[in-house]
Amino acid sequence: MALKVKAQEKLQKIGKYEGTYRYIMMPELYTSLSQEKVIQEAALRSGVSKGVMQVCWDAAGEVIKAWATEGHSVALPGLGTMRFGLRAKSVEKVDEVKTGLISSRRIIFTPAVDLKQALAGTTIQITCYDRDGNEVKRVTSTDPGTVEDNENPENENGSTNEPTNAGQGGNTGGNGGGGGEPNPDGSTED
Repeated sequence: MALKVKAQEKLQKIGKYEGTYRYIMMPELYTSLSQEKVIQEAALRSGVSKGVMQVCWDAAGEVIKAWATEGHSVALPGLGTMRFGLRAKSVEKVDEVKTGLISSRRIIFTPAVDLKQALAGTTIQITCYDRDGNEVKRVTSTDPGTVEDNENPENENGSTNEPTNAGQGGNTGGNGGGGGEPNPDGSTED
């Protein structure tokens, strides 16, 4: 099993490298698996019928949504936990507290240790393409497999993780954007 990444040579139009060509890494396009396909595979692996698995899937989704909207951190089997949070500005006086201080609501996913270990151990295969789209090189990862932890921006050895373009989708939690110090409930103060 390997994650496939492409490094495409592209002209930089803004920023520090404006006017130069640089290799930019991004994930290869993955297909999105439908809910039906996931349910079918789960039914096959568990030995229960597809109908029973569908009912269980729907019920679990409703329970997770209900409990998360009540403020609970909810376990996602084999994956980690999910909870809701927000970003908000801090104020000095209690009479200044108002809902207008909230800048965004967030879904925060905290991966399980086993999931992080699986990602850390997954090989990354990079295919490099020049500006004309020709393949020029293939590279297989030899990196230490460090997994970014959005809940704790410093990894175990104390160095700060730097995000890259490879594999970044939307920020689902952590300290990305908005600045400020995170609070245990997922809110951030400026």
